[in-house]
Amino acid sequence: MIRRTTLPGTCALALLTIVASATGAGAATRLTVYTALENEQLTPYKKAFEADNPGIEIEWVRDSTGVVTAKLLAEKDNPKADVVWGLAASSLMILDAQGMLMPYQPKGAEDLKPSFRDAKTPPAWVGMDAWMAAICFNTVEAEKKKLPKPTSWADLLKPEYKGQIVMPNPASSGTGFLAVSGWLQTMGADKGWSYMDGLNDNVALYTHSGSKPCKMAAAGEYPIGISIEYTGAQQKTKGAPIDVILASEGVGWEMEATAIVKGTQKAEAAKALADWAASRKANEQYVNFYQVTAHPGVTKETPNYPKNAEAAMNKANDFVWAAANRDRILADWEKRYGAKSEPKS
Repeated sequence: MIRRTTLPGTCALALLTIVASATGAGAATRLTVYTALENEQLTPYKKAFEADNPGIEIEWVRDSTGVVTAKLLAEKDNPKADVVWGLAASSLMILDAQGMLMPYQPKGAEDLKPSFRDAKTPPAWVGMDAWMAAICFNTVEAEKKKLPKPTSWADLLKPEYKGQIVMPNPASSGTGFLAVSGWLQTMGADKGWSYMDGLNDNVALYTHSGSKPCKMAAAGEYPIGISIEYTGAQQKTKGAPIDVILASEGVGWEMEATAIVKGTQKAEAAKALADWAASRKANEQYVNFYQVTAHPGVTKETPNYPKNAEAAMNKANDFVWAAANRDRILADWEKRYGAKSEPKS
């Protein structure tokens, strides 16, 4: 005969609590991470971090730089993100000015290049890698149309390029903004806007993605795309008939960076991600996509990547100026050129 025993209510409740605690003990901490990384970077970065931090899981929220920045600002009073991993440093400076970031010195941050760290102690953000504006030039399409190969930004004003160029909208794309900011900083305001007036005459379309113009050039949709140097190298390695050109005047550039969002309820897990994002191991992930990383000891030869890329980066690039003037620049740009932007999806 089987005897059934009924537990008193308090004992049953205690037993349920123990079971629930045991079940939840191994549950991972889930971090909501906002990013503007390219889609192909998300899986390897997540996999590598989670392998080293088995108690933490990343849940990505991904969009282009301008969209992610606007989303974070809109959520200022009720933050949804725990960490930002892979957003333009100039965007993080805007968030920092609004008091939205939690200052934190990641382990090993002192080993990174000084230009890849927020100057404050402790820093509000720490850099990862640099990306820059490049010209993707489809040699097959250019030959069909008898177009010469450009070597400079000035070349893109030539009348034969009318309707042959695509570039990113700087309000949506960090790549678009770094190009515009670079021209304004190196040429000065008057000459920079005059340059963009002339360039606009030759632009067929402004995209909402930084990598899209190069992909369009690679596919032969347009012969010239102002885009990301890594995307160009990647497309060429896949067999696209493109040359990846860094303009002779020097190129605008930006760094991807990491920061903890103030108010996160998962500060310890967020710090663990910030520590890992600043590590040599993380930089060894970054260099698979961008040759210029925050860690001075991490380098790698990337097939078809432009030679001497770091030397082509504008030396006087001022992220503080770019962040402080971003809204004004984008308002002027939209007024002048926004009519040629592709529809937002």
